[in-house]
Amino acid sequence: MAPPHENDYNGITHRRLSRRSLLAGTASVGAVAAMGAAAGCSRAEAGESVEGGDLLEELRDRGMVKVGIASEPPFGFLDEDGEATGEAPAIAKRIFKALGVPKIEAVPVEFGALIPGLKVQQFDVVSAGMYIQPDRCAQVIFSDPDYLMKDAFIVKKGNPEGIRNYEDIAKKGLKLASGTAYAEIAYAEAHGIKDILILPDQVAGLEAVAQGRVHAFAGTNVTVQGVVKGSAKAEATKPFQPYVDGKPAYGAGGFAFRPAEKNLRDAFNRELHKLKDSGELLRIVKPFGFTKAEMTDLTAKELCG
Repeated sequence: MAPPHENDYNGITHRRLSRRSLLAGTASVGAVAAMGAAAGCSRAEAGESVEGGDLLEELRDRGMVKVGIASEPPFGFLDEDGEATGEAPAIAKRIFKALGVPKIEAVPVEFGALIPGLKVQQFDVVSAGMYIQPDRCAQVIFSDPDYLMKDAFIVKKGNPEGIRNYEDIAKKGLKLASGTAYAEIAYAEAHGIKDILILPDQVAGLEAVAQGRVHAFAGTNVTVQGVVKGSAKAEATKPFQPYVDGKPAYGAGGFAFRPAEKNLRDAFNRELHKLKDSGELLRIVKPFGFTKAEMTDLTAKELCG
């Protein structure tokens, strides 16, 4: 593990960086992981329905919704006062307030424990900018995505190897690193890159590049751009769209709900689309490093396949 580091997003100090995992049920923690693993990968658990649900009414009565986050700036993390912040919690606060739920309470877990924790009702919604992928769609139902993210690399200052994409890494036989269970690992492997150094997160990746242990670290553009700010030894490459088997691998993230809570998901989606149509969504996420380039009209149905 890399030693703790401090970086700044929107003037907020944070101390922990982790990253979205490729597989939803892996690398979970404690009893949540065990319970989640036992639950399997069916769309709905025994006794659940994929339609309806009355959780929204329960949340309104409670006046609060519990959201699962993965302590990963800028997607979702706790500020110095222990309050949830980041791109996804900021959206959640706005939408749930519009739905008559004035307060959100964050439950930080490891990224791999988010879907298992949702299943066992440790929290009500996953609010972590989770990539919408078919394997996850078999376990939970997603809102439409609130962002679409390209990849980027951390490289040495001046990018001496001229790295632009995974093809460059493969053709030149360069040493690549990525984070634990990052989706970028699969992207790299699809290009024939096998020797990948797995590190805890992008902070460790920055150190590995600066120390010359690897030529590049692969991550999402927004996390890579954030971690290299102020570095005298490393920089970020231009963002690029990764491809797998000739098809674009879309890094589009959204909110995850239990399959039995379709009513809540649909109500959330309606408010999300209002924010998109008005342009308010971009204003909400802009302080966390998101730009117009990350806005998307893709749907969860398209991403789930």
